[in-house]
Amino acid sequence: MSVTVDAPTRRSSLEQFLCFHDTVYAGRGAFWPENVDMVLPTLLGRSPFGRDRLLQPFVALDGGHIVARVLGVVDERYRMHWDERLGHLAMFEALPDTGEATRALLQTACEWLVEHGADAARMGFLPGFDMPFAIDAHDVLPPSILRQNPTYYHALIKDAGFEVEQGFVDYKLRVTPDLGRRWAADVAAARGAGYRLVPVRDVPRRRRGRELSALWSETFAAHWGFSPFIEDELSLLFELGAPVGVLDVSAVAYAGDRPVGFAFVTPADGSPVALAPSRRLRDDERLNTFAIGVRREARGRGVNRALAGWAFGQLARRGATHLSYTLVLDDNWPSRRTAEALGARVCASYLAYRRRLGIPGRDGP
Repeated sequence: MSVTVDAPTRRSSLEQFLCFHDTVYAGRGAFWPENVDMVLPTLLGRSPFGRDRLLQPFVALDGGHIVARVLGVVDERYRMHWDERLGHLAMFEALPDTGEATRALLQTACEWLVEHGADAARMGFLPGFDMPFAIDAHDVLPPSILRQNPTYYHALIKDAGFEVEQGFVDYKLRVTPDLGRRWAADVAAARGAGYRLVPVRDVPRRRRGRELSALWSETFAAHWGFSPFIEDELSLLFELGAPVGVLDVSAVAYAGDRPVGFAFVTPADGSPVALAPSRRLRDDERLNTFAIGVRREARGRGVNRALAGWAFGQLARRGATHLSYTLVLDDNWPSRRTAEALGARVCASYLAYRRRLGIPGRDGP
């Protein structure tokens, strides 16, 4: 059968694009299903996550059936922030033994990026759309925002002309009384130094999105791969996360009236996990997601450990036995040392990829 590449635009075909994720993972004992209701509005241009971004889904078809997919993203926020003509390929998924189809799919998507001014393509990091590709711990359910991709993805991606660009690690810990006392001491130390830790629920609604988007943008401005969040995106995340406790376990640190740091946390909320009949979730698979940022003026003063310790304490009081620090760049040693000080250890590793584009006479490395 011949392979063709299509660029779906109708609602029904976009739903098929999204549902293909679950086709790939159907054989897993446990996996996070695609959240079609949450993602589809973005593809339809009805979500703040699509603002300032040009999106184009692509699918590879073999015999009329989807065998691979990818989302092309031209992110003007990223380009303006980094002054880089980079395009993103996100949400990649593929069935086994689809090398020919994957090469055609990614080549078509890369050509689309070139048409929109890109001289390079990244796969595996665009928060809000994509996370890195796992290279180990494939049989363990990760936090809900992380990938648990098949091992063969790396061969498919490299065969399509991509090179490893950046490594990441995830951290995990088991809650113990000693760690609880350590976290409480970190919180007390920060309060003794004059910082206030305020649950996001207690930040007036009219200020939440504004304060958190400004904090996130400033504290992550130099973070590799960062693309600025806008107020409407953060407000939507809070709205979606409120029923599962995000407002209760996330916090803002203040020096006087000035916000200087944040911890954005999603509890292990009982979201629907697809489980095989004989599969049961282990305690160390019931994990939160976690992000933290501290303004430069408050760094080195224990605010990071206090925010994380406060959030971890809240999660432990809600019954969590294991916690995730979630995702850190391999070379972000300040954050990695914070994770270790909180009692966490590396539990999984991830990669993002890059391909050069638009080189005269060839299109790739």
